[in-house]
Amino acid sequence: MSDSKNENAWNQLFVQYNIEDEINRNGQYIIKSKDINTFREARLMTKFDHRFQLPKALSNRHLSILPVSRGSYVISDIETFESFTENPNLDITEVTIPSYIESLDFSTITSEALAINCAYASQILADFTQDENLIPTVSGRMSSHMFDFTIQKVGKNNSFLYVNVQNAQIEIDGGYEGISALNLIEAKNSLYSDFLIRQLYYPYRLWQGKIEKKVRPIFLTYTNGIFHLREYRFSDPLKYNSIVLVKEKKYRLKDFSEQMLNIEMIQNLSRTVPIVEEPTTVPFPQADSFERIINFCEILYNNTGEAYTKEDLSANYDFKERDSFEMRQVDYYTNAAIYLGFVKKVDVNDKQVFELTDAGDALFGTNSIVERQVKFIKTILAHGVFNKTLALYLQKAEKPTKDEIVEIMKESHLYKVNSESTFRRRASTVLSWVDWILGVVENE
Repeated sequence: MSDSKNENAWNQLFVQYNIEDEINRNGQYIIKSKDINTFREARLMTKFDHRFQLPKALSNRHLSILPVSRGSYVISDIETFESFTENPNLDITEVTIPSYIESLDFSTITSEALAINCAYASQILADFTQDENLIPTVSGRMSSHMFDFTIQKVGKNNSFLYVNVQNAQIEIDGGYEGISALNLIEAKNSLYSDFLIRQLYYPYRLWQGKIEKKVRPIFLTYTNGIFHLREYRFSDPLKYNSIVLVKEKKYRLKDFSEQMLNIEMIQNLSRTVPIVEEPTTVPFPQADSFERIINFCEILYNNTGEAYTKEDLSANYDFKERDSFEMRQVDYYTNAAIYLGFVKKVDVNDKQVFELTDAGDALFGTNSIVERQVKFIKTILAHGVFNKTLALYLQKAEKPTKDEIVEIMKESHLYKVNSESTFRRRASTVLSWVDWILGVVENE
């Protein structure tokens, strides 16, 4: 969902310049930055790194937008995004930062730049690329120079739009050259379901035309101590949508905490953690991805001082599940974080915004990712439903059935869970969170 100011400005642009009629006649519309600026700054109106950020004026018409010069953009029914595939069985490789490095605090990585620096210092980039003598060479904003390509029309397998790019602005988060290749990195420190291919394709085309070495586009995602790297290639450099995932790998920086996460420790936590009363002011969670709850806390921590409303979160961060674009997905994840006591709603300038509680802040006050995971696990297991479900899981040595979880839930006096269908939907969340706990243990 785009922000409301963008929505209004784009609606006005479509009316002012008859954009839809022009696209129907010519297959595209070239819009100038100066025309966009009359309604709102072009830099705010054209930055859509993920599909859900497109304003309805574009998404409802199956349109998207790409820069074609320093001051103009093409609008057409083109497929500009690529979905991330998920591999739940991907192993995690443990690495270390050299002991002499004191200026990088890997327990609290608050920006994409810091994530890249940690990945470089810990040899994650060297291991992933298998390239020798990596040196940081290019980064920041630069001109794309000139190139042409074709891009797939939406819903039309054999229909393409021809695009000519002349000195559009691009930005490279990190470029590392080795003996055999130039590795171009796009980095994010939030979880998303898809990405804008242009962020990899335009830098790829620029440097592919300037050097003889191979150019390797790499997408790096960092959250909750995990670096997830994906390398892509373009099977046909002249086709924007010829992007193919080549390899992916996950890494974690070695944690020197004295605490060890293993099954014995989890069992001890489940037996000793005090059970809290169920909240009566917030619904029992329906938010299957615990990683997204963690990432929500990271977003609030990394952007201290920002006043995030529900609409702000929906416009800038991806909370969707199973291809849903509904606002209620944001409700599910914000409510889940509130249920656990990590987040609260406060009134600021007549708006309800989200802030970390003291318990939420304390998550990031440790010098250890393991200690943070323990805090998450303790908080989950302090709720009887999750504690009993984990105990049953370990007793059976296999996943409890949904019927078994529902039975536990019905005995637990949960707030606003009444119908059979609601019990069963919430049971999926219970199992997903318990799976997350056991997954953390397996990865240690």
